[in-house]
Amino acid sequence: MISIRGLKKRFDDLEVLKGMDVEVRKGEVIVLIGPSGSGKTTFLRCINALEIPNEGSVSIGEKSMDFSKKVTTADILYLRRRTGMVFQTYNLFPHMTALENVMEGPVIVKGKKKAEVKEKAILLLEKVGLGDKLDYYPYQLSGGQQQRVGIARALAIEPEVMLFDEPTSALDPELVGEVLKVMKDLAEEGMTMVVVTHEMRFAKEAADKVIFMDGGHIVEAGTPQEVFGNPKHDRTRQFLNLIQ
Repeated sequence: MISIRGLKKRFDDLEVLKGMDVEVRKGEVIVLIGPSGSGKTTFLRCINALEIPNEGSVSIGEKSMDFSKKVTTADILYLRRRTGMVFQTYNLFPHMTALENVMEGPVIVKGKKKAEVKEKAILLLEKVGLGDKLDYYPYQLSGGQQQRVGIARALAIEPEVMLFDEPTSALDPELVGEVLKVMKDLAEEGMTMVVVTHEMRFAKEAADKVIFMDGGHIVEAGTPQEVFGNPKHDRTRQFLNLIQ
């Protein structure tokens, strides 16, 4: 489904990504772990062109974008229409209800009419356990509920892959579980997902592949059993010893 080759990203003189090669199959859950500053979030943002890489390519489906050449607006829109992004902070529109927040994506990104997307938006909010909160504004919702609205909003554009950037990092500990449950349900339904997280239990239980990043490159990749149970690299072992 997704092929990423030689992906590099610089911010001025700082090279944050130093040549990333990642393959994501349809229905696969890829979890990225690693210390802060290792490039995980930047990598995720490059997949849907929130950050434009300096080099390398991203292919989704049959279309490939070579970032060593000039990228067009059409290329960027192609990526964004096929990827749903869930951020660390909820980024909901404060003046819109939960239902209106979920409806906004299909209306703006895909040009659909509100009447056309309302029923689907209601179903998505029910899917994430918020069918009774359709008319609530963000300030009336807990952090976990807001993040679940964010997941429903990302799903509303019918993406081919869901990207999660530490979706539980801003939540109180007692609210983390409700968001992870929604993510696990999506994984079990076969949604293709790339997840940046510090929740090692989620990585062990839900991931098909775990990628450990450090210093802008992939140090180690494998199944959860391989990476957590028998890491090959000293740097991986050092990181896991600190967080487990």
